Amino acid sequence: MSGFEFGRNPEDVKGEVARGALTLVVLPDLRKRGGLGLDLEARLEEAEGLALAIGLNVVDSFALPIRAVRPATLFGEGQVDKIAVACEQSGADLVVVDGALSAIQQRNLETRLGRKVIDRTGLILEIFGERAATAEGRLQVELAHLDYQAGRLVRSWTHLERQRGGFGFLGGPGETQIEADRRLIRDRMARIRRELEHVRRTRGLHRERRAKAPWPVIALVGYTNAGKSTLFNRLTGASVMAQDLLFATLDPTMRAIRLPAVDKAILSDTVGFISDLPTQLVAAFRATLEEVTAADVIVHVRDIANPATDDQKREVEAILTDLGVIGEEGSHVPIIEAWNKIDLLPSNERDLRDARVSDRPFAAISAATGEGVETLVERLGILLTGEAQTLDLTVPMTEGQKLAWLHAHGEVLSEHAVQDMQGSPASRIRVRLTPRELGRFYSL
Repeated sequence: MSGFEFGRNPEDVKGEVARGALTLVVLPDLRKRGGLGLDLEARLEEAEGLALAIGLNVVDSFALPIRAVRPATLFGEGQVDKIAVACEQSGADLVVVDGALSAIQQRNLETRLGRKVIDRTGLILEIFGERAATAEGRLQVELAHLDYQAGRLVRSWTHLERQRGGFGFLGGPGETQIEADRRLIRDRMARIRRELEHVRRTRGLHRERRAKAPWPVIALVGYTNAGKSTLFNRLTGASVMAQDLLFATLDPTMRAIRLPAVDKAILSDTVGFISDLPTQLVAAFRATLEEVTAADVIVHVRDIANPATDDQKREVEAILTDLGVIGEEGSHVPIIEAWNKIDLLPSNERDLRDARVSDRPFAAISAATGEGVETLVERLGILLTGEAQTLDLTVPMTEGQKLAWLHAHGEVLSEHAVQDMQGSPASRIRVRLTPRELGRFYSL
């Protein structure tokens, strides 16, 4: 886990941290923490889940109330002592602080505890670094890592505060090592941003191509570990990684599916959302998340068996608002909720699930067993064809491509041979098309 070395003096803490390392998870409970958020118990469980997702062995976890943030260590003196005692008793080699630590706070805690310390941002970056499978995903993660690392250089790598000469390409005479490191990081970040801008333009071209194609796009979104990939596999017959882990899926995946009255649709699986997602990652993955804004329908997959499901919904909708999908007047893209994992609900709650209040259309499902998925598919078909109108079109027989398109992507109600205004053979066809499909037909 190379990321653990970011922003600290390697001489301060000896030893390496590897998968399976004994880990203590500490949650700083900031009493005045603003914004949306899960309750304390859910936050602590989520922090443990993040540690488990990277293969760490959580031996103990607890929350500590923070009434006044200490600039040097975040925690008070007595709380740091409590963490140290817990480390000794549990044998923990690593301390995960489920909050943001400044470079100096991280360094001071490592010195006091004699163990490696990593904060929430660093931990999530580690997970993303391990899971990114595509070249684009790896670039996005590296950009986020470098952004994070650049902030840890400030007053942190004091062992590098030494002068060195240079030969032009290494920096001018008297440039400090830390200045050279900052410059190298800035240069690398600039290169990655250029590459990602090329990716963004390519994605834009792909979206334009899809807009001209006859297939609607359905995007799966949701809190991490809500079951998006399991539902994706259920609907497409694919084998995308689907495990009971946070951030099991990072790289977007697309597959074709069939729906009632829709010959073909494109289903897109996306990265899971999470509370307090590091700003570096939101920026780095914006190009990927833009796929959501171009969708025809969004399926918000919710873990309805999770006690924090309503809080998770608010977190997801906050990110969708940030992306511009949801505005002041509501969602710009139709959203249907898939209330997943109903098989994990107690029987008495399952009987009442349909009575729960929802401000959006929904379907109660179990992606694991398939229960309710057919209902979801039917409702997706209705959403995609609900605004369909019946049209009478006259198409010249010479334009066989258009006739074939109407049969493949519309609901043909009747068809008979006629002559057009010039007396040439034509087909008079009555067909149901959505406004989107009609626009695509006219663009053929």
